[in-house]
Amino acid sequence: MTISTPPPAPAEPQPQQEEEEVLVPHQELPNGTQPMEVVPAELATTVENQPTEDTPISRFTWTIDNLSRVNTKKLYSETFVVGGYKWRVLIFPRGNNVEFLSMYLDVADSAVLPYGWTRYAQFSLSVVNQIHNKFTIRKETQHQFSARESDWGFTSFMPLSELYNPSRGYLVNDTCVIEAEVAVCKVVDYWSYDSKKETGYVGLKNQGATCYMNSLLQTLYHIPYFRKAVYHMPTTENDMPSGSIPLALQSLFYKLQYNDSSVSTKELTKSFGWDMHDSFMQHDVQELNRVLSEKLEDKMKGTVVEGTIQQLFEGHHMNYIECINVDFKSTRKESFYDLQLDVKGCQDVYASFDKYVEVERLEGDNKYHAEQHGLQDAKKGVLFIDFPPVLQLQLKRFEYDFMRDTMVKINDRYEFPLQLDLDRDDGKYLSPDADRNVRNLYTLHSVLVHSGGVHGGHYYAFIRPTLSDQWFKFDDERVTKEDAKRALEEQYGGEEELPQTNPGLNNTPFKFTKYSNAYMLVYIRESDKDKIICNVDEKDIAEHLRIRLEKDREEKERRKKEKAEAHLYTIIKVARDDDLTAQIGKDIYFDLVDHDKVPSFRIQKQMPFTQFKEEVAKELGIPTQFQRFWLWAKRQNHTYRPNRPLTPQEEALTVGQLKEAANKAHNAELKLFLEVELGLDLKPLALPDKTREDILLFFKLYDPEKEQLRYVGRLFVKASGRPQDILPKLRKMAGFLQDDDVELYEEIKFEPNVMCEYIDNRIIFRSCQLEDGDIVCFQKSPKPDTADQFRYPDVPSFLVYIRNRQVVHFRSLEKPKEDDFCLEMSKIFTYDEVVEKVAQQLGVDDPSKIRLTSHNCYSQQPKPQPIKYRGVERLLDMLIHYNQTSDILYYEVLDIPLPELQALKTLKVTYHHATKDEVSVHSIRLPKNSTVGDVLSDIKSKVDLSHPDAELRLLEVFYHKIYKIFAPSEKIENINDQYWTLRAEEVPEEEKNLGPFDRLIHVYHFTKDTQNQTNFGEPFFMVIREDETLSSIKERLQKKLKVSDEDFSKWKFAYISLGRPDYFEDSDTVATRFQRNMYGAWEQYLGLEHPDTAPRKAHSANQNRHSFERPVKIYN
Repeated sequence: MTISTPPPAPAEPQPQQEEEEVLVPHQELPNGTQPMEVVPAELATTVENQPTEDTPISRFTWTIDNLSRVNTKKLYSETFVVGGYKWRVLIFPRGNNVEFLSMYLDVADSAVLPYGWTRYAQFSLSVVNQIHNKFTIRKETQHQFSARESDWGFTSFMPLSELYNPSRGYLVNDTCVIEAEVAVCKVVDYWSYDSKKETGYVGLKNQGATCYMNSLLQTLYHIPYFRKAVYHMPTTENDMPSGSIPLALQSLFYKLQYNDSSVSTKELTKSFGWDMHDSFMQHDVQELNRVLSEKLEDKMKGTVVEGTIQQLFEGHHMNYIECINVDFKSTRKESFYDLQLDVKGCQDVYASFDKYVEVERLEGDNKYHAEQHGLQDAKKGVLFIDFPPVLQLQLKRFEYDFMRDTMVKINDRYEFPLQLDLDRDDGKYLSPDADRNVRNLYTLHSVLVHSGGVHGGHYYAFIRPTLSDQWFKFDDERVTKEDAKRALEEQYGGEEELPQTNPGLNNTPFKFTKYSNAYMLVYIRESDKDKIICNVDEKDIAEHLRIRLEKDREEKERRKKEKAEAHLYTIIKVARDDDLTAQIGKDIYFDLVDHDKVPSFRIQKQMPFTQFKEEVAKELGIPTQFQRFWLWAKRQNHTYRPNRPLTPQEEALTVGQLKEAANKAHNAELKLFLEVELGLDLKPLALPDKTREDILLFFKLYDPEKEQLRYVGRLFVKASGRPQDILPKLRKMAGFLQDDDVELYEEIKFEPNVMCEYIDNRIIFRSCQLEDGDIVCFQKSPKPDTADQFRYPDVPSFLVYIRNRQVVHFRSLEKPKEDDFCLEMSKIFTYDEVVEKVAQQLGVDDPSKIRLTSHNCYSQQPKPQPIKYRGVERLLDMLIHYNQTSDILYYEVLDIPLPELQALKTLKVTYHHATKDEVSVHSIRLPKNSTVGDVLSDIKSKVDLSHPDAELRLLEVFYHKIYKIFAPSEKIENINDQYWTLRAEEVPEEEKNLGPFDRLIHVYHFTKDTQNQTNFGEPFFMVIREDETLSSIKERLQKKLKVSDEDFSKWKFAYISLGRPDYFEDSDTVATRFQRNMYGAWEQYLGLEHPDTAPRKAHSANQNRHSFERPVKIYN
């Protein structure tokens, strides 16, 4: 094992999507469950948004020998030290109950650290590819470690099938190499920081992963003309912010303008129609900007501010194609609200604009078809007709990497000026139709920054609200003053050099990549800045909005004052018989009352209790002499019951003294039961004396026919008396006949299980162990011939049912958003009882053909893996997802019983016919110990072959490339068809008879524009001879692919290795370019380049979106 000093790990949290790894503490996951599929709450404290001292960084290398023979569930590395802290790497070699390698960074000495310890680190974890280092799998994140979360990492780091496949290069000679890069950051405490006091501005609260939205909203708010337009959008006092985007945005802007502390965005996101899942899903700033602008533009139509969005942000450019040798030109005018500028290969904004208007030559095979003139040499490009007053530039920091088949972040250095002159070089960016009287000189207003990597990170903004020299950093809740260097130069990206620790030694300077860099720039035109940076005051705000928000502010102040004075007051909650009658059998069934729903009194602690009784008399109309208060007590079995009446000495105390004396549990409230005796006329009567011999009992009546439980009253009984003595009173309370037999039960507890015991009428109350506050449930004694008529014939069975009943919403797995039907079940139903109920509902004869899938409470989606046959014991186990209980299950009706299906492996295989232009998809089910040969035999029985003896093969295809030919002997159990396409085809005769100098090469289709190279279509193999020229191969290709002469003449042919094309001439010998036995053979291929006929889009929506994201949607 070695420790070295590399660049720091980038801040790149990994939110979970359907095909993304989850980033969680390593908690061992129960069998049958999946890792938590929720986007983790964004870390508010990143290295980029905290002042830090020195940042110790180290790389740790862990070489694991004989990995396949490790039989422990967990494996820890040796301890290594970074930043004075002890760390180690933790892996689950067979996965943390997932089919992936699970890997985490762990605080090695967390068990002995002092209470309240924390430490913050950026880190990356890697599994090294020992054959080709460029295929090394590396994942980065950041985390605030603590006693509660002492490890952090990736439950689904990489598929086990990839790790343990020797041909992939991650396990060589049964040795695996793991690297960890750790950067420890010392964070400055900001709890006491006051943004308003320090800067005059306030921040926005982060709802979980909404920093991207916060940075955009701050930018828009600080364009005063835009803010004024939002204030002038018509809203009414009857609108609710959570249902009106204009009102929610007005409210948000008002609070940003006048509040003294950070502002919540929950009303705004509710008005978007978002739920909690959307708030924990990080999106792309540009996409949100576009969607929000379109939504506001639509809502401004027909109002005094119609057209504001266009006036501020809309520009126009002209796409043109101009023939060189004939007089023909085609133009198309398009509008834009923002411009996407290339970062890769460009040193600054001007270089990006140069590239944007770069002229493309259409010649040779790529000539332009000009209406009456046929194919012509031409030039193609873009020029700007006009720029908007507010110019929004989206920097393309995220691109698709064809080498790695994934999205990557471009962290290259990219400069942007404080002043941007788009009239430079005699207006080279402008079209002939542009108005040259408009001066296109812009000044920088805001810089939106992304800190992290392609899978996530953190957003914040640097803004000059008044275009003065003072910059401000808006980082969620905190706003700080910053200098120009911090806002500009430090956001260029690129690399940074760490100062040498030993300057006297001839050390190589240590450089590391900066993962925080500008992502969006907003410029304001100099000639329009006085109009845009205008004054916005209260007269711009609708009166009803001012009144509403002033009331909100006053209510907030009232609550704040109440909180500040809370130590002077006591809350007393008073329950009466009326509350018990109203709640039992409706809101509650167990215990006596829900104290949150009884009258409460906020009383000064210094008030004498006798005076409080007078307050009760005024409020409830019960004279003080008829009041007797009982204290509630929480018993050891967690039930709450009236325990004893207050003594005269206690009633002589103040309210505060009584609370302290009576409240041993130190609850914030004093809970009392008010005993009042009422006559037939419902007027209060004198209270009976209470002796030690008297027991106060509360009675509930159960009706098995109606399945109804209700409160019917209370009685004092003598401890020496018997239950049979009070039966006449109970019959009267219940409305029974006096000769009806009655059964009594004591309700003892309901947590964790119901305890309700039969009371023998002949035994005295003292022997029954009944005491003050106990609950007795009674019912008519069931007759022997009627017991089977009722689902729950007695009190205990009914209470057990109530304790465990659960209405479950069932949804078809094919329609996971729609409830199909609901069933009332018991949480203690067995697996068989649950599927039997579902089968009955669906009319399915065999319940074993029902397969259920649990619900993910975080993603609001079905879990990836269904519930195995009898894989859980009870319904409750199906509904629990971590610490939450769902009420949703998804069902499927299978064509064979689930136990049989589980013994099979199902693969989806696409079959390509050898001679016909036909493709069919087949679902192959075979025993798990079957081989690829068995799969091919099964396919043979289902398809038409070109001849009876045809030989089939199975290929692994991904992103239009062939990655593998499966050996017929390979077991199918580990084949994954979720991410890869499995393709079956006949083996051509020419491939069976390869000569010693023949080559079998990969052939792929692709298109190419100025920026990207994209594979498409079906990849295939081709045999080429040793001395065969391209001309000969083209003839065979055209015949094989059945392409017309006209189309085929437009194709180009290239040798492509690792994504770089090297074009052939017809006379070139093709075989000489291809290496034999190259690892990653799919990365060298014969590329068939098709002309890119797709028009360039003015608004390239979503191409900058991170690979893990859903589209941004605003629903209202």
